[in-house]
Amino acid sequence: RDHGWIHTLLEEAENERMHLLVCMRMFEAGLVTRFLVVSAQVCMTPFLAALYVVKPGAVHRFVGYLEETACHTYANIIKQVETPGTPLHEAWHGLQAPQMAKVYWKLPEDARWVDALKCMFADECNHRDVNHTFAGMETDDPNPFVEKHKEDAIHAWRLQQHGGTTDVGCSESDLKSRSRATSVKPGEGEPLAGL
Repeated sequence: RDHGWIHTLLEEAENERMHLLVCMRMFEAGLVTRFLVVSAQVCMTPFLAALYVVKPGAVHRFVGYLEETACHTYANIIKQVETPGTPLHEAWHGLQAPQMAKVYWKLPEDARWVDALKCMFADECNHRDVNHTFAGMETDDPNPFVEKHKEDAIHAWRLQQHGGTTDVGCSESDLKSRSRATSVKPGEGEPLAGL
């Protein structure tokens, strides 16, 4: 009845959960940060849920813009971490990625924190594209990402059977194409340009 949308939305929710867990492994959230997050959830959840019942496309568009902001933020953070002499380079350049990130994104054992950030950046670019795509669809349109889910499942199965790692969308060329895609305004060009 949901025309296949639920799989994509659940996948996005799980992916965002992993972003949170990985970041919580790296950094301790203070009391003020926790209070602000819970307050935002208490205020926004009922509003967005009610809006989704009336106009789901508006919520997907809003989330698409939030993800667009996240893309720009991650791109800036990665640039700062990789630029010698910046405070983030000094603080984060040598940090190892947490084991949880290495397992989730199938990163090599010597992966650094910036490698995990690049994977999160790629994920956020995908979330942006998915939400802007859903925003432009009718609620009874079929999910255009079903075939991608099937391909991803086959790829994951093959990796499990044969071992090895994957770049899971975190290669340098993929990141550059996704970074260019962040300058595309929603609704312009192909809905999944750069993927």
